[in-house]
Amino acid sequence: MSEGRPARELSDEELEQQGTHAHATRNWVFLHGTAEQYARHTERMLELEQEYLRRHPKRTWQGAGDAPQELDEATRLRFALRGLQRQIDALLADAEPQESAGPDGAQVGNLLRRVSAAGGRMHKLELHQTARELGIAPAGLAALYRGPQPLLRTEKDERVLTDAGLAVIG
Repeated sequence: MSEGRPARELSDEELEQQGTHAHATRNWVFLHGTAEQYARHTERMLELEQEYLRRHPKRTWQGAGDAPQELDEATRLRFALRGLQRQIDALLADAEPQESAGPDGAQVGNLLRRVSAAGGRMHKLELHQTARELGIAPAGLAALYRGPQPLLRTEKDERVLTDAGLAVIG
C-alpha cells in the first residue's frame, strides 16, 4: 500500500475511499503480504482511522456515548506499537531463510505461465503471492523487471508479461 498524501490533507470523500480500500485489502495483506507491507498497511490504516475519528467523532462507537473511557494519544500509540510488535514477532518466528541465489528457470517459467493464464497480466499483490508459492524471493522477482529484455513490466497496480516473457514460455 502506498503511503499517499497525509490523511489530514484528504477530502472527506478521499478519506472514506482510502479507508474503505484499506479495510478491503487488510485480510489479503495480513495473509499474504510481507512484514514490510503489513507494517506500512497498518500504519496507513491507523492514520486514516484516526483522521476519520477526528472529523466525525459521532459516527463510530468511540463517539456514541457508551464507548469506553477515551485514551490519550500516547496510550493509543503504545497499544498500536505493542500490537505491531506482536505481529512482527509472529512473522519473524515463522520466517524461513531466503536463499540469495536467483530463481531457477523452472520457477521463472512457472510464474510466467501463470501470468499468461491470467490473461497476460496480474495484480501486483497476486503476483507477489504467486512468486512466494513458487519459491521466488522478492529480489529474484525484482530481477524479472530489469535488464535489456525484462520479462515483466508494470502498469500501475498490474504486472504485465512482455514479449520477452512470452518468448521464454514459448
